[in-house]
Amino acid sequence: MAGLVMVTRGGGCGNGKNSSKAAAAEMQNQQQLSLVDFILAALRKSMVSCRVDRQEDVVSTVEIGWPTNVQHLTHVTFDRFHGFLGLPLEFQVEIPCRVPSASVSVFGVSAESMQCSYDTRGNSVPTILLLMQERLYSQNGLKAEGIFRINPENSQEEHVRDQLNRGIVPEDIDVHCLAGLIKAWFRELPSGVLDGLSPEQVLQCNTEEEFVELVKQLKPTETALLNWAIDLMADVVEQEESNKMNARNIAMVFAPNMTQMSDPDAVHSGDGPVVYVICG
Repeated sequence: MAGLVMVTRGGGCGNGKNSSKAAAAEMQNQQQLSLVDFILAALRKSMVSCRVDRQEDVVSTVEIGWPTNVQHLTHVTFDRFHGFLGLPLEFQVEIPCRVPSASVSVFGVSAESMQCSYDTRGNSVPTILLLMQERLYSQNGLKAEGIFRINPENSQEEHVRDQLNRGIVPEDIDVHCLAGLIKAWFRELPSGVLDGLSPEQVLQCNTEEEFVELVKQLKPTETALLNWAIDLMADVVEQEESNKMNARNIAMVFAPNMTQMSDPDAVHSGDGPVVYVICG
């Protein structure tokens, strides 16, 4: 009896196993694609919004717009005396106020321990001096008759000292009080600006050129303070017609605050400090 027999590969019982493997592979591919979709979806979502969990378990969403979609809210400038000007209130708390001194007082401490700034002539001096100078100029103190010579009222001086220790120059301060406090700042330094020079060296100087060479022996801090004080006195003399203070007058009232040294011939007699008067 003759017949036809058809033989096929992969037939019979083995066909079920291969189908199962193919189905498993396809399912695995779908799972991988689904995982990629989830990752891409999460990435897109994170680029669109940010979720912040607060302590109260409140979720807030902050939308991130296009970089070209901006709005000008305020104009902020930086002032070397007062810091940032025009800063919104919500940002001011993040920037602490600049402390004028490492101690509780701006008087009676060395300039090295204080916050310093450069003046318009390039002298690095304590910022509190620049603040007082700025207020003195803005209130036309240089034109006040007898400026740096007339003594202020003690009652107002104590109040102003307290404000200056906080880095604040009070509004509408009496210019004579302000000038007196500038002299007091120099007078109450731990060591005078000119204490690095001996009285003998000063007495041996007879010309302006010799004085200029002598002050070059001062340290950089004292040199900057001396230059600042001389520039201030020069500005006062420029207004001599109004304030009646010529070069000799301003030097006579300012110089005793620049040194704590005593005259070698007057140490035993208890006389006052040496006064250097350099009049140009």
